[in-house]
Amino acid sequence: MEFSVRTGKVEDCKDIARMIAELAEFEGMSDHLTLTQKDLEQDGFSKKPFFHVIVAEVPESHKSSGGHTKIGYALYYFGYNSRKGRTVHMDDLYVMPESRGKGIGKALMSKVAQLGMAAGCKQLDFIVKDTNTSAIDFYARTGCFDVTERHGYHLMRCEGEAMQSLAQP
Repeated sequence: MEFSVRTGKVEDCKDIARMIAELAEFEGMSDHLTLTQKDLEQDGFSKKPFFHVIVAEVPESHKSSGGHTKIGYALYYFGYNSRKGRTVHMDDLYVMPESRGKGIGKALMSKVAQLGMAAGCKQLDFIVKDTNTSAIDFYARTGCFDVTERHGYHLMRCEGEAMQSLAQP
């Protein structure tokens, strides 16, 4: 399948928002999705963006059954680890179901790794839902490992009222 991977543009936010909704549906997390296209535009394309995104795109002649040419994306941001130094965190890696198995996910993930290495990052972090066994197998084939299994770390979260309460002096 002919496709290209490129840096996302503000004009891509409508398609990125669509694919984020598709991913949330796939993961059974649609009821937790509050992010909007406007949020993506503001947070990813300002002078100091909170995230970066790359998109996988096919020519018009290969568009999806739904008429889309943007068929995948990876959303990532840079961070810091007190033991390793610079890191890159891939928040999402998504390829539309009808385009899977064609090397698009590998190309997106590879590009995030390349961008991270170019920025001096020592590791690429991401999370995957435990029920997404095909993705877990894919990541293992690329040499990635499960941090929880190997080191026992768990991702913790504080949000909503708990975060507001925690923020009180």
